[in-house]
Amino acid sequence: MILLLAIASRFEAQTKTQGAVRPLAEVKFDPDDDVKCLLSAVETGNPATGSSTIILKSPPNCLVPWHYHTATEQLIVVQGSVQTEMEGMSPRPLGPGGFAMMPSKAKHQFSCQSKTACVMFVTFDRTYDIFWVKDNKSK
Repeated sequence: MILLLAIASRFEAQTKTQGAVRPLAEVKFDPDDDVKCLLSAVETGNPATGSSTIILKSPPNCLVPWHYHTATEQLIVVQGSVQTEMEGMSPRPLGPGGFAMMPSKAKHQFSCQSKTACVMFVTFDRTYDIFWVKDNKSK
């Protein structure tokens, strides 16, 4: 995530004055520091200082385990089948166009259940942080 934040800072300055238009094929993904199977790229904003949109790419069976954020998170699936779980709700598979909103501090996890890579856009309404849940009893 540290590398992602540095790249976001440079990109944020560019998009504030010029806007952003980028085909998916041109996205430069970086490995995630916490979840080794996950790749990410900042599309707009700066996760270190405020709201942002991040694109995530994960191979089949990649699991992002139970966690939460201070920010409200919104997720839209672009490619693949993403199993989305949130505390207090039944797990739901989401295909392309599928949407999930996780309120501030709502525990959640997701995994790529496709035979090919999953691609998702996630937005955060304020500075990005992540808190890992060691033992989630809500399942």
